[in-house]
Amino acid sequence: MKKLRVSRSIRVGNVIVGGGAPVSVQSMSKTDTRDVLSTVNQIRELEECGCEIIRVAVPDHEAAAAIKEICKGISIPLIADIHFDYRLALAAMASGADGLRLNPGNIRDKQQIKKVVAAAKAREVPIRIGVNCGSLPPGKKPGRSIAAYMVDMAMEQVNLLESMGFDLIKIALKAFDVPTAIEAYRSIARKTVYPLHLGITEAGLPCTGIIRSAAGIGILLYDGIGDTIRVSLSAHPREEVFTAYEILKSLNLRQRGPVLISCPSCGRSESDIVGLATKIGNYLQSVNKPVKIAVMGCVVNGPGEAKAADVGIACGKGKGAIFKKGRIIRSVKESEYLRVLIEEIDGL
Repeated sequence: MKKLRVSRSIRVGNVIVGGGAPVSVQSMSKTDTRDVLSTVNQIRELEECGCEIIRVAVPDHEAAAAIKEICKGISIPLIADIHFDYRLALAAMASGADGLRLNPGNIRDKQQIKKVVAAAKAREVPIRIGVNCGSLPPGKKPGRSIAAYMVDMAMEQVNLLESMGFDLIKIALKAFDVPTAIEAYRSIARKTVYPLHLGITEAGLPCTGIIRSAAGIGILLYDGIGDTIRVSLSAHPREEVFTAYEILKSLNLRQRGPVLISCPSCGRSESDIVGLATKIGNYLQSVNKPVKIAVMGCVVNGPGEAKAADVGIACGKGKGAIFKKGRIIRSVKESEYLRVLIEEIDGL
């Protein structure tokens, strides 16, 4: 890990973003915000998965008004996603939104922005300047990269908000193209101390979107850049939260829930390693403890390769070795692999 970029901290509801606080995990509800019950139920499900900040779409005044009731039924901060109509931002704040996301590409009137800023300042509601590669305003100069133009648009908005005496600012520079997003975030990280919200926008279905998000977000986090993240997938939002935590766990930035270490299997394997690992992985979805579990296919190398695991199994022909912290503690028959491993996990 490179040296952490030190950013200014802001408060989004009860969550601190930036200033050295743990990288927070966000998602966005995929229900109709006007349907309060469905939206609350989905957000509660995301809370159980570890989501710490939720964003909801606000397409009209009915959705803005629904925020008041939604906030009563959830425990995490809510950010209102606003496009085009500044009056929706005012209505969302009046309903109790903890934060705003504004896209400088589609709200350009300075007087309208001034009214939003005045209300946000009075309520101490932070604003995320959310630049999206797909909705940039016209005006890019020839020869200027898309990433550079995204940074220009963000800094223009930062300067505008600062000129109005407002500094509760968070910035996002999202693109589908990973190199573009990385270039943009690296550039703006050198230009400002405001906290940065990381994401690869419209990343796609989980099979490819997880890889794209992990590549982009992971590189930036390893660079020490990023204060809060959202993985954007064409899937249930719980998949976004799970993926976000896996990215953070892989970089040793956050620990939530178990980590499964499993070998890919090969011609030396004499057991169904993939099947056993799949069953253990499914079981671990119900485990909230931050433990490391290993499923290995080689009795000789298994304990050494997974010596950091809290508990694991190295499978051989007809029998396997159960180990803890790299030390073998017992031998079990193949028919007992799953049962015994689950017992050892439960005993941690």
